[in-house]
Amino acid sequence: MHSSGHIPVMLREAIGALAPKDGGVHVDMTYGDGGYTRALLESAAVHVWAIDRDPDAIARAQTLVTHYRGRLRVVLARFSEAAKVLRSEGVTHVAGVVMDLGVSSQQLDQAERGFSFSKDGPLDMRMGVDGPSAADLVNTMAEVDLADTLFRLGEERHARRIARAVVEMRGRRRIDRTRDLAEIVADAAPAERRREGHTIHPATRTFQALRMLVNDELGELERGLDAAEDLLAPEGRLAVVAFHSLEDRTVKQFLTERTGNVPNPSRHAPPAVAQRAPTFRLQHRGVEKPTAAETIDNPRSRSARLRAAIRTDAPTWARAA
Repeated sequence: MHSSGHIPVMLREAIGALAPKDGGVHVDMTYGDGGYTRALLESAAVHVWAIDRDPDAIARAQTLVTHYRGRLRVVLARFSEAAKVLRSEGVTHVAGVVMDLGVSSQQLDQAERGFSFSKDGPLDMRMGVDGPSAADLVNTMAEVDLADTLFRLGEERHARRIARAVVEMRGRRRIDRTRDLAEIVADAAPAERRREGHTIHPATRTFQALRMLVNDELGELERGLDAAEDLLAPEGRLAVVAFHSLEDRTVKQFLTERTGNVPNPSRHAPPAVAQRAPTFRLQHRGVEKPTAAETIDNPRSRSARLRAAIRTDAPTWARAA
C-alpha cells in the first residue's frame, strides 16, 4: 500500500507483465499516488520516468525522487505529450510503459477537486489546471449534447431525463457544487434508483461521464497508446489497467489492430486494415482480471482489466505528437 492509503490495483500482475530488469528505463504514464512507480523501482535497478497531468501528483512525487536518488524523474504532462517530452530529454526508447486508467484516491478524497458526488465541493473535475471545468460544461452544453455525453461516456440509461432536469435547474440558478448536481441527478432518477440500499448512487454514471469529457480521457488514451508504441524498444513491454468498459474497449481495439488480428468481414473482402507489420504481440489472450482475494481486500479492483503486449521491431504506425 502507498503511504497515501491508495492500493494499486493488479500491481503484481502489472509488474510481472513489465518484467523489469536492471538498467532498464520505464515510463509510468499515470503516476497518481506512485504505487506502480515505487514497485518498479523496488523490483530492479531501473530508471523510471513518471508522468502525470495533475500538479498535485507531481508535488507528492518529490519524496520518492529524493528517496531513489537519480533513478526517478517526474514530469508534468499528458499521455499525448509523453513521447515528445521524453525525446526532448534524450530518451528515445524504453523497456516498459505502464498505464493505470483509474482516478486516484487523492483526487476522489479532495473535495475541492470536485470529482466525488459524496463530498461537497466546487464542480471542477479537471485533472490538470487548464480547460473548462465540469461546472462550465454543465451550465452551457445544449440539452441534447449533455444527454448524449451521459449516455455515451457514462452509459446512463436515463440520460435524457437527467439532462432535462439539469437544464431546468440551471435556468433558475447556476450549478457550481458537486452536491447540487448529485441532488439534481438523484431527484431525476427513477424511484428504484433512489431506494435506500441501492448499490450504485444515482449520480455515479453522470459524474463519470462529465469527468471523462472534461479531461478528454478517451482521446488522451488513444494518443497515449500511440506514444507508448512510439517509445517502446523492440521487446519492450506495455501494461494497461483499465476500469471502465469504454477505456478497456479502446485498449483492446488498439492491440487488436496493432497485432494484426483484425478480422475481415468476408474472405472476399480486402483486408480490414492496411497491411502493415504488427507492432505488438499479445502476452496472453484476452484480459487478466484481479484475483478473488484482491477483490475482497480492495473492492475497487473488481472492475479492473489488465491487457499486456510486447513491442515488435516493426516501424511505428502513427508517430505520436
